[in-house]
Amino acid sequence: MPSSKFEYQAGDLAAVGHLAVPSSPGPHGAVLVCHEGPGQDDHVRGRADRIADELGFVALALDYHGGAAILGPDAYLARLLELRDDYEQLLTVARAGLEALVGQPSVDTGRVAAIGYCFGGTMALELARAGADLRATVGLHSGLEMSEAGSSSSISGRVLVAVGDADPLIPQEHVDAFRDDMSASGVDCTVEIYPGAGHSFTNAAADAWGVPGIAYDEAADLASWDSMAAFLRDTIG
Repeated sequence: MPSSKFEYQAGDLAAVGHLAVPSSPGPHGAVLVCHEGPGQDDHVRGRADRIADELGFVALALDYHGGAAILGPDAYLARLLELRDDYEQLLTVARAGLEALVGQPSVDTGRVAAIGYCFGGTMALELARAGADLRATVGLHSGLEMSEAGSSSSISGRVLVAVGDADPLIPQEHVDAFRDDMSASGVDCTVEIYPGAGHSFTNAAADAWGVPGIAYDEAADLASWDSMAAFLRDTIG
């Protein structure tokens, strides 16, 4: 399975994605992979590689900082606030990644999904809410607050969200409001809750960050991967 850096432009941002392509001949379904706050790290690149190798989909880990940069806590928090407060900029970087993905010659453009981790999950959900042509959207320990009331009615595909019940950044009221919004918008949505799991439960490096409530959880990681894999096979396979 070949993988490589992939340079593309996202508005004024010189982005460097990580592209993973299955070894088998296409056309293939495709998955846009949106990284956590610090940047496009080994975790998200590894997930893109696994999606290509194990599931047989073209995967592009986008870059919403530029230059595939990994930022320190102060810098990435400032960047996330910038994107959160500038909806058009957020959509610009998300759409640019999606366009780079569907422009790959081996991609079947009718079978496309977006997934994301933490703020990347928020980005994937906002891309779906903006009407992107996605058969599936997955948020893993992702922020669930909607950009504006009623926007979820523009989601055209199915949605899967996986969160931990010990995540201090995603309180139960956010989960309840998200479920209500998906239901009111007529979206086929599944929300999975993992007991005892905190934020960033899929990232084996999370424990080293030393932040209370942010920790790797092997059981939740394995279960959410299996659930996502089955969901992607069912929607874009």
